[in-house]
Amino acid sequence: MSETELRVVCKSCGAEVSPYVTECPYCGARVRKRAPKLERRDGGLEPKLSRRERRRERQARAESEVDRRPLVTLAAIAIPAVALLARIAAGGELETFGAVGVPFESEWWRFITAPFAYLNLGYLFAVALALAVFGPGLERRLGRFATAVLLLACGSLGVLAAYGIADGRDAVEVIAGGNGMALGAIAAWWMIVRAEEGRDGYTEPIDVVGVLVSAGVILLLPVVVDLANPWSGLAGGAVGLLAGLAAAQLRR
Repeated sequence: MSETELRVVCKSCGAEVSPYVTECPYCGARVRKRAPKLERRDGGLEPKLSRRERRRERQARAESEVDRRPLVTLAAIAIPAVALLARIAAGGELETFGAVGVPFESEWWRFITAPFAYLNLGYLFAVALALAVFGPGLERRLGRFATAVLLLACGSLGVLAAYGIADGRDAVEVIAGGNGMALGAIAAWWMIVRAEEGRDGYTEPIDVVGVLVSAGVILLLPVVVDLANPWSGLAGGAVGLLAGLAAAQLRR
């Protein structure tokens, strides 16, 4: 409790007195009907809260905890997980659940849905793990809306770049998955945290080896997963790198 909260003003003489007395020690006027009950909280004695005050405190604490939850990161992981389960249950083709097929016709919305379309759990697990590690840090620094736009841009533009290269080679293939989104999240986080590192009061350690390993795993996904297009990952990483650089400059 602060010093100002430890004093009340006597209405009779205007003197500041302790809130734990019922009468003003200077003029004898009654300050309050009875002294508040005390309870030990946070290592000190403070006035005991009423039921209403306790309820408001619990609600405020709960709302604060909700505000800190990485909802965008959770959504980026949950949406493809639900879609994967739905596809397995329905037994449909991957293109039915949002993947981009080359050659391409006219369904441009697939560039948005393709980063959330997966054929197997292993690919989804690798991307989800990267998002779970680096996504919350982005949300704390950029906010939910900016993080959602960033992840969607990395994933969609990565798929678009992969489609353009495949179409230029007259290839026939399917592009899906969020390797561009994951690599973009890693790159953006790295640029922002590196910019923060030189500021006074910055204490968060940077695990360079962990970042490099995470980026390496995502970059090597195309070796073991056919749908993980390498150009999608590289383009998504480049988008994240530029977005992180811009965000770092704006946050100075």
